[in-house]
Amino acid sequence: MNRAGKALLVFALVAVVGMAFRVSWNALRDVATAVGADETGATLYPFVVDGLMALALVATLVLTERADKKFALRVLAAYTVASLVLNFVHGLVPELHGESVDWTRLAEWDPVNWLLVLLATSLPVGSIYFGSDLVAKVLHHRSTDPAKAEESAQGDTERSTSDLAVPAPEPVPALVAPVAVGRVVEVDSPAEEVPIDRVAVRAVAADQSAPRRATGRVPDAARSTRPRRTTDELVAEARQLTESWTVDQLTAEGIRKALRTSPDKARMLRDTLRAERKTTAVPEPVGAAS
Repeated sequence: MNRAGKALLVFALVAVVGMAFRVSWNALRDVATAVGADETGATLYPFVVDGLMALALVATLVLTERADKKFALRVLAAYTVASLVLNFVHGLVPELHGESVDWTRLAEWDPVNWLLVLLATSLPVGSIYFGSDLVAKVLHHRSTDPAKAEESAQGDTERSTSDLAVPAPEPVPALVAPVAVGRVVEVDSPAEEVPIDRVAVRAVAADQSAPRRATGRVPDAARSTRPRRTTDELVAEARQLTESWTVDQLTAEGIRKALRTSPDKARMLRDTLRAERKTTAVPEPVGAAS
């Protein structure tokens, strides 16, 4: 639809809404007069009810947050139902149609009359509360400009792209080549071979491992500062450290932690020390003379 068609549609909508407001204004004014409003208050009363409906509709279109939009829709629905009820009551009570409307009842049954009076008198207070809340939500709402959003998204995309030129990967040479071979079927005679079909298979190329790159000389800082000990030195040091140990304490784990050596050497030292303890142990006497 072009711009002229849209403008005509909006103009027609405003005209329909204006005529509907005029019809509703007559009923709401008479109801306000019936519940005790003066002439000025009765004249402004329709703007309180139907005007808040228009404000809630605008807030629904402006707000984008889900909770705020739902609140505006609830206010719009509540005041629409209230205006509908009051217009319905105006049609049912003939006394409200007179030119000089005075205080009258909105329903013959007292509980219903009290509810209708409560509804009619609470709408102005509700308009103050809900209208102020809707206006505050609209004023604090931050609308997102589509042009700025697109520019921000484009900037994020550019920032995420590396500035360095990445060379295109070189094509990997094909390691296989299709060849045609004949498939054979085993028969009774081992010398006979019957070709059934020529099928394409792939010959797997030999694995060509890439040459390993030399790592270079290990820096001095990464090397261990402790000199390597020979087997005799380890045995001598183990004898000195475990001199006060019992045989049960001569375990490979204990020796490994004490000497800070490998598990294999620790087991070797354990066996050597236990063997020495057995050879140096003094045999107990077999028996004593009685």
